[in-house]
Amino acid sequence: MARFVLNVDGERHEVESDPDMPLLYALRNDLALKGPKFGCGLAQCGACTVIIDGNATRSCVIPISAVEGASIRTLDGLGTAERPHPVQAAFIEEEAAQCGYCTNGWIMTAVAGLERNPNPTDREIREMLAGLKCRCGTHMAILRAVRRAANMLAAEQSAGARSDGLGPVRSTGEGSA
Repeated sequence: MARFVLNVDGERHEVESDPDMPLLYALRNDLALKGPKFGCGLAQCGACTVIIDGNATRSCVIPISAVEGASIRTLDGLGTAERPHPVQAAFIEEEAAQCGYCTNGWIMTAVAGLERNPNPTDREIREMLAGLKCRCGTHMAILRAVRRAANMLAAEQSAGARSDGLGPVRSTGEGSA
């Protein structure tokens, strides 16, 4: 057993564990976070996705020892019920969740993707989300939600409401995501 210091959602946490323990277990069991979920345990479904140093990462396969000192963002720290993150708000408006189990992965991947590319084409949105799984089949609503979120972020940026540097969304001529 070793002690690890994790920076999760802007807060410092100490966790004592085996160095090979998956980050997901620390987030769920030690920190009692509810956003990242155990899906497949093989980094194939995305239910466990968190953002580590700006990158969407499957927390079920990354050992806790590999993320000490990194900035870890989870769905739990993304927004609040009163003020959801624009991606969360777009998912609600588009009714993009059915059972909701996979929603964490889609939202966290979209957030990381839009932070890297705030002006995605519809094709880039599909590529950004490739590899995520939704057994309920809400993929089209999810694509609409990410397009809506990109547009919301662009409007906020134009109005000067955001300070994260996200820019406007370009028209793709491809129709809806």
